[in-house]
Amino acid sequence: METRQEQEKGTAVEHYAPASAEQGSLPVDEVTAAHDSPKITATDGNGSGEPIVTTADELEASQKGRFAYFKTKDFYIVLVLGYAFTLDLNSTPFRSLLIFSQVLALCITSTNTFSSLLVAQGTSIPAFQTFFNYVLLNIIYTGFTLYRYGFKRWCRLLLKDGWKYIILSFLDVQGNYFTVLAYRYTTILSAQLINFFAIVMVVIISFLFLHVRYHITQIAGILICIGGVGILIASDHITGASNPLNPISKGDQVKGDLFALLGAACYGLSNVAEEFLVSKRPLYEVIGQLGFWGMIWNGAQAGIFDKKSFQTATWNGKVGGYLTGYTLILALFYSLAPIMFRLASAAFFNISLLTGNFWGVCIGVKVFHLHIHWMYPIAFVCIVGGLLVYFVGRKVLGEARKPWLGKNQEGGVAGVGTARRKVVRSDVVV
Repeated sequence: METRQEQEKGTAVEHYAPASAEQGSLPVDEVTAAHDSPKITATDGNGSGEPIVTTADELEASQKGRFAYFKTKDFYIVLVLGYAFTLDLNSTPFRSLLIFSQVLALCITSTNTFSSLLVAQGTSIPAFQTFFNYVLLNIIYTGFTLYRYGFKRWCRLLLKDGWKYIILSFLDVQGNYFTVLAYRYTTILSAQLINFFAIVMVVIISFLFLHVRYHITQIAGILICIGGVGILIASDHITGASNPLNPISKGDQVKGDLFALLGAACYGLSNVAEEFLVSKRPLYEVIGQLGFWGMIWNGAQAGIFDKKSFQTATWNGKVGGYLTGYTLILALFYSLAPIMFRLASAAFFNISLLTGNFWGVCIGVKVFHLHIHWMYPIAFVCIVGGLLVYFVGRKVLGEARKPWLGKNQEGGVAGVGTARRKVVRSDVVV
């Protein structure tokens, strides 16, 4: 007689541990994930799970030409998320990527703005500032993971794969810490350097460890985007732009830029690690573990390094509002970013955030009374142009087809935004 646990395994539609064809190990939808062993592996599913309706090669051969990916909904979703909610599902797919990236860019620009406003109020608490973000992520996503897995299986996840998430969360916490710390010494515009160096880290790590091979147009797109950032930085130094609410000396600005670069290095490493993990695991598990371990890392770091800053910080209604806004927007950013990693890649994720420099200027003009240099519009056009060039020559699946998951992505989960999901269900939008 089958036990209840065996019945659950037989009826689940997303399995991660290796299984035979009879057992059916097809990862289909993270919302209906198996309550199976949470070992980070995924296998081909030609058994009792939902069958493959087409191969990845057949999908990519369905539309040809250098601009094939531009005809997919995925492209537009990743570029501008807001438009995705009003998409005609029967229209050409390329619309998914542009909006998505701009929503994320606005999120990161908003958190940067709140950081500058906090410093202007005399509150610089780099570790403590992001603590509530991890707490919120932990409450939402770890809570849902416990609901899906049960307490015992969640504990098994911690024992078997917790070390991976410990490393991921450590890198992410340090990225946040040094980025926020940079605002104590530099301007909101100069701190945007973080996006530039993160790209370099992502490309190198992805090439060496994930066997990602970049097309000539992708390299050209990245270089064009970096060129746009170079124009922004040049105009910043030409005008001597600074935050009038928090005047900064040149020496401190150099220190702040170095902190921003160190934060970028940590971000780059964590982005690649997160892209790898979300391609194999449900989103709620990855974000929940990031929040759980990040809360511990961040809490310990805040207790060690922010004790004095916490005591001397200014505490009033404005500071409370800024911290609340920072936490909510950053939590939204953390919730959306993994979908970008699935639809595109950590590299595209970082170059798309470069437009945040422009949005930062738009906010800076209103909030910090900064002045727009004539180079800024040119830089924005360069960055957006680079994003478009990046996908020239890409096929229908774009970067959603991960080289480390196998020919038909059999090594990955078939969740929202994955190429595996389209292999299993070719009619899905995302």
